[in-house]
Amino acid sequence: MRNATRSCEKYSGFRVLDTEGEMVRPPASPGVLGWRTLWRATSTEASDNLDRRFLWAPVAFGLGAAAYLEARVEPALWGLGLLAAGLSLVAWAARRWNAPAVAAVLLGLAGFGAAGTFAAKVRSEQVAAPVVGGERVVRRVEGFVVDVVSPGAGGQRVLIAPVRIAGLKPEDTPRRIRVTIGENAIPQPGSAIRLRAMLGPPPPPAAPGAYDFARDAWFDSIGGVGFTIGDIESARLAPPPARLRLSMAVNALRWDLAQRLLARMGPTSGGVGAAMVTGHEAWITDSQTEAMRASGLAHILSISGLHMAIVGGFVFVAFRLGVAAWPWLALRAPGKKIAATAGLVAVLGYLVVSGAPPPAERAAITASVAFLAILFDRRAITLHGLALAALLILLLKPETAGEPGFQMSFAATAALVALAEAWPRPVRELSTPWWIQAPQAAVAWLAASVMASFVAGLATAPFAMQHFNRVAVWGLPANLLVAPLSSFVIMPFLAIGAVLEPIGLGAPFLAIAGWGVDAMLAVAGLFAGAHGAQHVVASAPPQVLLLAFVGLMVLCLWRGRLRWIGAPLALAVAVWPRPPPPDAWIAADGATAAVRSGDAAVLLRTDAKRFGAELWARRRGLQPATWSLYGCDQWVCAPDLGAPVRLSLAWSRKVPDPETLSGLCVRSEVVVVRGPAPPRIPPLCAETVLLTGDDFARYGAAELYRRPDGWRIVWAQPLRGVRPWSGY
Repeated sequence: MRNATRSCEKYSGFRVLDTEGEMVRPPASPGVLGWRTLWRATSTEASDNLDRRFLWAPVAFGLGAAAYLEARVEPALWGLGLLAAGLSLVAWAARRWNAPAVAAVLLGLAGFGAAGTFAAKVRSEQVAAPVVGGERVVRRVEGFVVDVVSPGAGGQRVLIAPVRIAGLKPEDTPRRIRVTIGENAIPQPGSAIRLRAMLGPPPPPAAPGAYDFARDAWFDSIGGVGFTIGDIESARLAPPPARLRLSMAVNALRWDLAQRLLARMGPTSGGVGAAMVTGHEAWITDSQTEAMRASGLAHILSISGLHMAIVGGFVFVAFRLGVAAWPWLALRAPGKKIAATAGLVAVLGYLVVSGAPPPAERAAITASVAFLAILFDRRAITLHGLALAALLILLLKPETAGEPGFQMSFAATAALVALAEAWPRPVRELSTPWWIQAPQAAVAWLAASVMASFVAGLATAPFAMQHFNRVAVWGLPANLLVAPLSSFVIMPFLAIGAVLEPIGLGAPFLAIAGWGVDAMLAVAGLFAGAHGAQHVVASAPPQVLLLAFVGLMVLCLWRGRLRWIGAPLALAVAVWPRPPPPDAWIAADGATAAVRSGDAAVLLRTDAKRFGAELWARRRGLQPATWSLYGCDQWVCAPDLGAPVRLSLAWSRKVPDPETLSGLCVRSEVVVVRGPAPPRIPPLCAETVLLTGDDFARYGAAELYRRPDGWRIVWAQPLRGVRPWSGY
């Protein structure tokens, strides 16, 4: 009886009388017992998750690679190698001599992080190539057209392997340059051309802390960008190296297929179809692009995991059914492995046809790991398979850790696989009539589609808000309507039509795909025109995205109740307070500027650097505007009476004369001069913030904040640091 009573008091927490009438004190308070129980449960859950430590390896490796990309000082290769080797050795020793399991796992992850930093440094050294220096100048270029790349703000662009560039020695000639061709006809990949181009180094960030496009160009070995002046001519050049010849031959086949698709499907749907098959976006109109973005469907235009999954899955299912429909073969051959082999071949073939852009490479590796798992009698879709694919991607190209596309695709795939693991498996019923099974299957498919779109949208939302500053309000219903079209109509029939088109049999399949594309564009236009279709969100501080990423990984990779600790972290980008936006922005070359007026970013020059101005405005949560607050002539903009910031802009490259400069200083509190600093500053400019071309050449783009004690200027270049791609 005494034992039973004491047992009751242990769990109730109340004082009771024992069998002899004496008061018995509980052994501990409820709070202490609660904390002890919580600690034991936490320890048990942590121990159970030690078996999932491999899932965190690509996370640690990617964070290490991202740390290298964001560093402000270029680290030494030997130092990073020594750090990675030392941490790996310590982790091995901890496991060898039976150190606490948690400590061994943490040391191992630290080793993976150091290895990621080292791999990124090795990759940077591997792709190092000459970069055009100084200001943009007109140069004559002779070279081979490697590929037609996605259009930019100025129009169609081509990637060129230069043979000769006037004014540059052979050892200083970039490996690749990217040129906007303007009104010229698009040259065929593989053709030898001669042109005159305004050529300069890849552009720096459009604003302090903004995405660094020059870093992407560095890892793509693109050492110069510009635009053509005049016509493009044919040239007679010596034969290129065999590897370049093969690359251009593949790109020529892709370009020919894209033109065939355009001719067969028509200009409206053909441009979208060509982009989804070959990656060429040359014929997609600005209105189509904007509608797809506003409706949350822009991811369908770029070849990524969705397309690879549809093509590979379609081929897999088709071969699986084909083997099953032939009883003789089904009894003698492993149908699932045959289908997996066919799916693997289809994915690799699609990778070649698409031109192997980074998203397609990542998706192909992920799909290949899934098909190889089937061939080796493993589950195809698991978090371990995803972790292996991510680790392979980061080993091959560590720079992808800093790319929005990889971050979004990895987060979305991890969330979907985690959802698949947690999704309840329905019990198969025997002898159920089809009229009962069909509605049940439809409801189950609809529930899975809604949940998958919802989870994928939540997983990618922090990255979309941080990098693109757009929230597609109607993205979920738009994707739910388009998902069946893209999965069962557009991509399968595009794939069949693209295979059969070279022999003239693709017309009926491409016609069906064209109907699907037209329906998708109609859905995009419907939701893009709906009320409040897009919401502009300012970027949070950089460390907040890291916090959200860690929270997402905890939600996806941890098993147990503690995973919900990641939920508030995953929402960090959405709820984090934004700092006050700057009062003015100036382009990296001083050619244009914008000022803040309420929630609007008023552009001083609407015809120059529009892309950079709009990117800065969205990043700060502002709407671009072209109000007449500044009077502009051929070379100068000066503030009117209603201007929120008295800023004057002189965009001539010449040194301004003292009289003109004095007149600007009298009217303004900030004067921006694109040309070099004058040898003597006029006395009237003593109280004015004067920024000249010398400042922009050294510090890049600028943001200005009004303070009670004067103006605070934040420059872009110091935030980039001294890196191979930063121009220092």
